[in-house]
Amino acid sequence: MNRRRALVALGGLGLTGTSAWVLQSDVGESDDALPMRVETLDAPGSSAGGVRVPPENAVTVLDLFATWCAPCEKQMDALTAVRESYGDEVAMLSVTNERLGGSLTKGDLREWWRDHDGAWTLGLDPASDLMTALGAGSIPHLAIFDASGEVRWQEGGLTDEETLRTEIDRALREA
Repeated sequence: MNRRRALVALGGLGLTGTSAWVLQSDVGESDDALPMRVETLDAPGSSAGGVRVPPENAVTVLDLFATWCAPCEKQMDALTAVRESYGDEVAMLSVTNERLGGSLTKGDLREWWRDHDGAWTLGLDPASDLMTALGAGSIPHLAIFDASGEVRWQEGGLTDEETLRTEIDRALREA
């Protein structure tokens, strides 16, 4: 074997080895793919810790919001009505991508939550990983997952209570 063929063979082995390593490692996998975990806050209906999004084996309503967002405030009325109707039959999670510190504290967030009758899990996603995973370009943004964790419906902007009920009922029927 001449020197040139030996170099080509070594290069081929290197490429094959690198390809096998990439396939077996996490290289190329995104950190913003579902399911993912988000930090949760101690607030009405919520405990401090973390939660898997979407939760396993539960039809879930996910609300992406911010405290400065006026439509997000209005969205809370429909979410509260839905929560009161479905109770524990449907998991609910509201997540803000706001960063704590500076002008917004956990206390501010809890106060906003109480003022708007939040009574379900409240989460933080300061890197906007959920928005990225859902392809959400604005807030409020709602998504409904079926019990297998598949997104069955999602919409940006203000969503009325009737639409939420229709989409939740559809996800429950398909469960």
